[in-house]
Amino acid sequence: MPKKSLWIFLNMMTQRIVFCLTLMLLTVTGAAAEQPNILIIFTDDQGYADLGCYGNEKNQTPRLDQLAKEGTRFTCFYAQTVCGPSRSALLTGRYPIRSKGWGMPASEITFAELMRESGYQTACIGKWDVSNRKPIVDRMPNAQGFDYYFGTLGANDSGGVSFHENNEEAGSTRDMGSLTTLYTDKAIAYLKERRDPERPFLLYLAHTMMHTVIDASERFRGKSAGGLYGDVVEEFDFETGRLLDTLDELDLNRDTLVIYTSDNGPWNQPKYTEKKKGHPEGSIFWGEAGPLRNGKGSCYEAGYRVPCIVRWPDRVPGNRVSDAIFATIDFLPTFATLCGFEVPKDRRIDGIDQRDLLLGNRETGRKNFYFHEAGVRQGKWKYLISDAFFHGYAVERDRKKVDELYDLQTDIGEQANLAGKYPEKVSNLRALMQVIEAGDKLDPTANRR
Repeated sequence: MPKKSLWIFLNMMTQRIVFCLTLMLLTVTGAAAEQPNILIIFTDDQGYADLGCYGNEKNQTPRLDQLAKEGTRFTCFYAQTVCGPSRSALLTGRYPIRSKGWGMPASEITFAELMRESGYQTACIGKWDVSNRKPIVDRMPNAQGFDYYFGTLGANDSGGVSFHENNEEAGSTRDMGSLTTLYTDKAIAYLKERRDPERPFLLYLAHTMMHTVIDASERFRGKSAGGLYGDVVEEFDFETGRLLDTLDELDLNRDTLVIYTSDNGPWNQPKYTEKKKGHPEGSIFWGEAGPLRNGKGSCYEAGYRVPCIVRWPDRVPGNRVSDAIFATIDFLPTFATLCGFEVPKDRRIDGIDQRDLLLGNRETGRKNFYFHEAGVRQGKWKYLISDAFFHGYAVERDRKKVDELYDLQTDIGEQANLAGKYPEKVSNLRALMQVIEAGDKLDPTANRR
């Protein structure tokens, strides 16, 4: 080829490469520039079937049912089986075997830290529960990526809570019926008074209800068909509606990704409820698991599988129901794509990027999910080891310590143990579980942000 022709060819190829790279850059920066606001509404001990849109016929939940119509309702969404581990998994994208639950170390990296670095303003309101329920400053919200915090460092098991605003003590109360409104008021005040309208925001609202010593305000107490627990669910629905209305009032609706979910399934076991202390007289304080087996503290589905609704107008498909496997550990890598930050490379991240699932570009989700020291799910198959871990109150009195294998596609209630029929599948899933449990294989403190 003559030199001139070669030069023309190379020049054309260079221009084509530059054009493609520029197009890619515009696509990436355009996505990053969009940076949606993120609102996470995280309930406590919410049963899979507590809401109308998940099949409940007693509790009236019109606002959350409407949210489901406006977005996507997930039916195979997993949190963890108890409070602290669920929160550390949510914040870090890492299973509790790595993120350590109630004892989450300061070296863990939360999505709030990463989002703040990418230009977000960040706020946490409500139950923290990953600093061993103590005011350990380098493990409290301000040190873990949140510019503003108001809430409780622990649970309300004793029937009372103490508040912190940022790192300072901010009073206490034994009026459990006031908490849902209080947290909602604080969230609304943040949006109206503290938020910088020129920057995107992350607002993580972690409610205390419906955890153990439940109560509703006088406005809702005694009004539902579901007893006191139903009163709490219906008040929560109302207060969530107030928060959603604030998004509309401030013209934030279309730019805000709203995620509603829970930390684990409901307390519903006789071993716990028979020994309840400090609860309002005659109260039934546990929710409904629907077709799922057992409840909170259990490695059966009702312990881990929780309601999840996601809304983002014109992005997340509306009036959609998805049975894809999705989990709280997926939020960090998904936010990385949506909000414009990098996933930490110095540690093992168990979550996966679910952006395409959320936006309707694919219908498949995670390939597998791990149940803490208990088992693993892969596709429709769920395997539990013979000595699967249960919290004491969740141990079924008649459960035999044998390997268990269930086809969740046909047996969502985990009643037909197929382990004896499919030994090869049991072996494969046991090996997968061991791979997941293998550890970081990285120094988690090496490149602390």
